[in-house]
Amino acid sequence: MQFINGRPADGSGPEQQVVNPATGEVIAAYPEATPADVETAVAAAAEAFREWSRASPADRSDAMHRVAAILRERSGRIAADETAQTGKPIRLATEFDVPGTIDNVSFFAGAARALEGKAAAEYLPTHTSMIRREPIGVVGSIAPWNYPLQMAAWKILPAIAAGNTIVVKPAEITPTTTIALAQACTDAGIPDGVVNVVTGAGATTGEALVTHDTVRMVSFTGSTAVGRHIMGLISHRAKRIHLELGGKAPLVVFDDADLEGAVHGAVAGALINAGQDCTAATRAYVQRPLYDDFVRGVADVLATVRTGDPTSMETDLGSLSSRRQQERVDGFVRRAEADGGKVVCGGAAPTTGYDGTDLTRGAFYSPTLITDVDQRSEIVQREVFGPVLVVLPFDGDDEGIDLANDVEFGLAASAWTRDLQRGLRASREIEAGTVWINDHIALASEMPHGGVKGSGFGKDMSSYAFEEYTTVKHVMVDITGRPRREWHRTIFTGDTGGQ
Repeated sequence: MQFINGRPADGSGPEQQVVNPATGEVIAAYPEATPADVETAVAAAAEAFREWSRASPADRSDAMHRVAAILRERSGRIAADETAQTGKPIRLATEFDVPGTIDNVSFFAGAARALEGKAAAEYLPTHTSMIRREPIGVVGSIAPWNYPLQMAAWKILPAIAAGNTIVVKPAEITPTTTIALAQACTDAGIPDGVVNVVTGAGATTGEALVTHDTVRMVSFTGSTAVGRHIMGLISHRAKRIHLELGGKAPLVVFDDADLEGAVHGAVAGALINAGQDCTAATRAYVQRPLYDDFVRGVADVLATVRTGDPTSMETDLGSLSSRRQQERVDGFVRRAEADGGKVVCGGAAPTTGYDGTDLTRGAFYSPTLITDVDQRSEIVQREVFGPVLVVLPFDGDDEGIDLANDVEFGLAASAWTRDLQRGLRASREIEAGTVWINDHIALASEMPHGGVKGSGFGKDMSSYAFEEYTTVKHVMVDITGRPRREWHRTIFTGDTGGQ
């Protein structure tokens, strides 16, 4: 399940299966890409760069608009494939993943024609300076399994809009919609080799890609530990690198907040994509006057969540991505409980769905609410990546903000208050790449996504992401026509008569 030089291809490595995590059914199998396959894909990208980097912004834009049109035509099939390989509810795939991806394509199609830079001018009186923004070259990207389609798009779109070519490695367990996106690019007339997909394990396929000498830039979305490992692999190669890493997003509820809004925002923020989202609300800090009512309110709403068959439009919560992830999430919950934490609701794998569906074959986990844990506990400090919300109380505003910042991550956060000044203070002092006020999770293609601290650096989406995939070149032109310049006298003083 590779896509190299404009067409599907077979890898030459060991077989990998794609399993529907909601049913345990094998839905696809393919030979993984080996380092030799990566070499072929990178060579195709390097060859395509010659043409694509010189295409006009208008031509690149037109091709990407055609990609958006093709994705709209195929949206139903793509959404079904996304649900089958991830276990996420078809409602989420249909109303969020696929339309969000199409909107991203449309945005970067427009951005391809809107690169901005400093005005050409005489910053020295004897020279005119201008700025060129140029593509970097071949980009090697690694995308995660939680949002296979959207994350592949976040990698591919700004890169090719800027004139780069790309080799992207999706997670080996969720490759199907990344292949569909690459096929849509070819069908839209984007030249062969501009978008390539290699699928395989990180330790083989991924490392071969990021360390390849022809790859000029690396973009990775995934865990902080793996991001640091990749930085080590390429540290002596002087490549540009963009990292979107783990998150542990706090939801800070001040005592003047709209309680109902905060409760519903916390549930939605914690359960999106079964909590398998780097920006998911995982830690709710609630000022003490609202704490008890908030906990009761969240528990009441969680009780209404419908866990079951992901292919039903009535289902709210599907499965986790794999049995391995199910076991990991449960391990966090069990250890929190052993450390004195209180499981208010959930805390186990359900056996039956809301509609009577047998869930024991899948990697399901009930929406879970935990209280009575310490700020230093594992479940507060580490990324769980499951439908688990931890709630802790705080007293003064300073304490709430300090607790929100007291983890290694800094990807996203939210503050809930009716007081504008309070909200703006929180947005200034909370250490995160995105801070929502009175909402959590909302995204827009025009706005950047990226973190600080252990959550990485660089931006996805928006014109800021577009800039990540360009290099700035200064062009300076003498406008005097004189053979000698004023500054030459700092080097030599001989009079040649050529003034």
